[in-house]
Amino acid sequence: MTSLITTTDITFSCEDGYTLSGSLFSPQVPAKGAVMIAPATGIKRQFYARFASFLAEQGYGVITFDNRGIGQSLQGNISKSDASLQCWGELDMPAALNHLQQLFPGTNYHLVGHSAGGQLVGLMQNSYVLKSMYNIACSSGQLRNMEMPYYAKANFFMNLVIPVSNFLVGHTKSQLFGMGEPLPKRAAAQWREWCNGQGYVKTAFGRSVTTHNYDQLTLPALWAYGVDDEIANAANVADMISVFSQSPATTYRLCPTEHGLSEIGHMKFFSRKSQVLWPHVIEWIEQHS
Repeated sequence: MTSLITTTDITFSCEDGYTLSGSLFSPQVPAKGAVMIAPATGIKRQFYARFASFLAEQGYGVITFDNRGIGQSLQGNISKSDASLQCWGELDMPAALNHLQQLFPGTNYHLVGHSAGGQLVGLMQNSYVLKSMYNIACSSGQLRNMEMPYYAKANFFMNLVIPVSNFLVGHTKSQLFGMGEPLPKRAAAQWREWCNGQGYVKTAFGRSVTTHNYDQLTLPALWAYGVDDEIANAANVADMISVFSQSPATTYRLCPTEHGLSEIGHMKFFSRKSQVLWPHVIEWIEQHS
């Protein structure tokens, strides 16, 4: 039997004073653990609400949040936002984890990362707090590993739409291409740079990224990806895993038809129709609590 839950909108501050908007999902019984859901690039926290409710119904405290420059964490005009992928990992994600610890002290903490939410973990200075991470559709997104015709679409968006949109309007109108919310120009430019290289964030090591934990993290990580995901394909998942050189990695290849689904792709793991996949996350967390 599942327990009742409460859902509350919250705000919390990052180390640099920036305020983020989030949502808290709490079981009515003492939480047996706590989970931070880290979002994909340009995806608002409401996208994960149903999945977060499921985790809370299983007895876990859960936090979701909007990265700065996205959703309710956008302050002012997006074209004036200086948000980047790097500050999402270095400032926003650590703040969310800190707040989760304050809300649910003295328990085990886990991360569920969707795409960028798993890619950026090595930038968190407090990542050592985590007991495990479960990554979904998380890969390097390396363009050269994508197959046609999706490669042409991705290349067009990354190497034409992003620079042109940033130049003309001061941000990337990614929503016009089904790529989530409008993106601050620095976040979009960094996304473009990292997806054009090998190892995603690895392309910035020694440049904009001067300190990180990618080669020190030893937390167990599960990397789940759909066979129909044109971004997080097997080659790109392996490419991202290689950056986490000390983290024990388990890959979980998801075939939609084996679970009675028509598609999973890059985004559908969190849809109502994909609830059949969610118990596996609970199994993973319980194994590492």
